[in-house]
Amino acid sequence: MRQINAIGDACPLPVIKTKKGLAEIEQGQLEVLVDNETAVQNIRRFAASQGCQFDVSQQDGIFHILLLKETPQPGDSSVNSETGAVQTVVVLSSDTMGTGDDELGRILMKGFLFTLTQLDVLPDVILLYNTGAKLAAKGSASLTDLISLEKSGVAVMTCGTCLNHFGITEQLGVGEVTNMYRIVEEMRDAGRIIRP
Repeated sequence: MRQINAIGDACPLPVIKTKKGLAEIEQGQLEVLVDNETAVQNIRRFAASQGCQFDVSQQDGIFHILLLKETPQPGDSSVNSETGAVQTVVVLSSDTMGTGDDELGRILMKGFLFTLTQLDVLPDVILLYNTGAKLAAKGSASLTDLISLEKSGVAVMTCGTCLNHFGITEQLGVGEVTNMYRIVEEMRDAGRIIRP
């Protein structure tokens, strides 16, 4: 069984090391060692996206993650296999739209997100990072619109490092916590990226 040591590594290194480790085996087991719960959750999500079974145990402050690879990794996801449509990703790196006046920028961002809910064709994914992570927190003026989009099938993903940085991890009100590897992967595989 192959083992990957990601102890002490910051996001996104544990996921990147895990991906490389899985790429080196056709099938079988891979053990990944990490020292924090965030890395465990990031690898859990990555394992699920790759069709791998996942198990974790903890010993002396070290998490031992066991992955079982049974299926080949999926290919390019820029085209929806069911509809043939190009994947659209909305990237929100700020809680304001435009630069200059932040108060106006927050009003514009609220209008932008509400307008997304009214489109006939919704985006597939919304990525939130840096101060954009605040849009998904409880108390955000745009939370209702993001919840509406998620209920309509839009994946809402917020950077875990950003949530931690702003101390709002426990206030996440919609979607899932993600990591830099997944953010880059979603942007890479998008057929269309919208950045307001």
